[in-house]
Amino acid sequence: MTLDDMNGIREPAVAGTFYPNDPVALSSMIDTYLESDESSAINSAASATNQPSQWPKAIIAPHAGYIYSGLTAGKVYQRVAAGHDEIRRVVLLPPSHRVGFRGMALPTDTVFRTPLGDIPLDVATMEQLAKQPAVGYLDQAHAQEHSLEVHLPFLQQVLDDFTLIPVVVGDVNKEAVASLLASVWDDKETLIVISSDLSHFHDYNEARALDDATSRKITALDANLSGEEACGCRPVNGLLHLLREKGLKLETIDVRNSGDTAGDRSRVVGYGAWQVVAPAAEAETPPPGEWTLAERQTLLQLARDAIRSPLSGEQNFNLNLQLFTDHLKEERACFVTLNLHGRLRGCIGSLNAHRPLVVDVAHNAQEAAFKDPRFPRLTLEEFHDTELHISILTEPRPLAVESREDLLKQLRPGIDGLIIMENGRQATYLPSVWEQLPTPAQFVTELRRKAGLPGDGWDTSTRVMIYQTEEFS
Repeated sequence: MTLDDMNGIREPAVAGTFYPNDPVALSSMIDTYLESDESSAINSAASATNQPSQWPKAIIAPHAGYIYSGLTAGKVYQRVAAGHDEIRRVVLLPPSHRVGFRGMALPTDTVFRTPLGDIPLDVATMEQLAKQPAVGYLDQAHAQEHSLEVHLPFLQQVLDDFTLIPVVVGDVNKEAVASLLASVWDDKETLIVISSDLSHFHDYNEARALDDATSRKITALDANLSGEEACGCRPVNGLLHLLREKGLKLETIDVRNSGDTAGDRSRVVGYGAWQVVAPAAEAETPPPGEWTLAERQTLLQLARDAIRSPLSGEQNFNLNLQLFTDHLKEERACFVTLNLHGRLRGCIGSLNAHRPLVVDVAHNAQEAAFKDPRFPRLTLEEFHDTELHISILTEPRPLAVESREDLLKQLRPGIDGLIIMENGRQATYLPSVWEQLPTPAQFVTELRRKAGLPGDGWDTSTRVMIYQTEEFS
């Protein structure tokens, strides 16, 4: 396919059903979804600091009829409006609902039309994208695709002049989607829109539980969503995979379902909206500490994958060390903590470095999920709601103390992790435990009890070691 072969106009297919066909009524309806106190607060905050409003680099937004999902879509398109005069190109990735095919499909049309007017396509860039192995041309995938079309009037309403690259996503892996997105990511004038609804046709309360769990997976950059969780799982997974590589995060804007808007609560469809704000300078600056955002996200995803593997029926979790950087393969000790609904659900770790960090993370994640003696094995249902926390330890070092009182004076609350060894017994508390036991006396007393020792005791043979951690979740 060359530029000379591309021509034609894609006419609207769902105008008058998913949204009004009349341009005045359509524009007015979109305005009602864009107007809210939240939007005013965003603009007021920007004005107060004399800073321009920041707009998303990428968004995930729903694609149902406007009376059902327009409110959720409007909340994220409010953010896009802040870049109305800066965004010059939109790359839109919806899932395919009507045509089955492998890969990703571009159209041969050069214009997409809605009741609000015509949108020119960036045919030159599309020709370059078509050179990627998973990308080709297939007009049938575009002709009736509502998950693509419903975003166009919103984009026309909130942006000035822009070109469009529509890519319908078929049966394709997340790596291929991520590769396509990566090829256009660095253009500061490009907005990426991922189109997806959430769960389908459950009752209201069940849908809320399912969609809340999916939202947590999305913000955790868990790039293994299924079609039951999100009908646009393939483009969503591709975005999440790319964000994890770049060390970026998603912010949840809104999650609700058709039972909250215009539907019967006995059989609802879920909707959600998320945004990525990625100023170039911010995205390239690692957080304080030794581990970058990208490395943190890699380790968290590794921990989740290690737990998911046996829950999904796989006998072994195969870890390919060649996929990780030398930094992540250094011998380091870590703890992996699982929390469920704000309560501890498992915690297992290593005090001394004796294997590559990625191996230690995967092993301790599985141990915390399935072999912590304080809890039963984690179930698949619990896993969807479980939050993971990783603590990477420095090498423990002996602390010279002459008495319990001396130890209490030397401990640094919120900073030091502590190991106590006495009469063949041993226990440790991570620095994060200071949040529950804020004074040195409480910290030491409860740690001794954890080791099976008298809380207020001390022995001439008692030895202590301290360490620090870098923690993230």
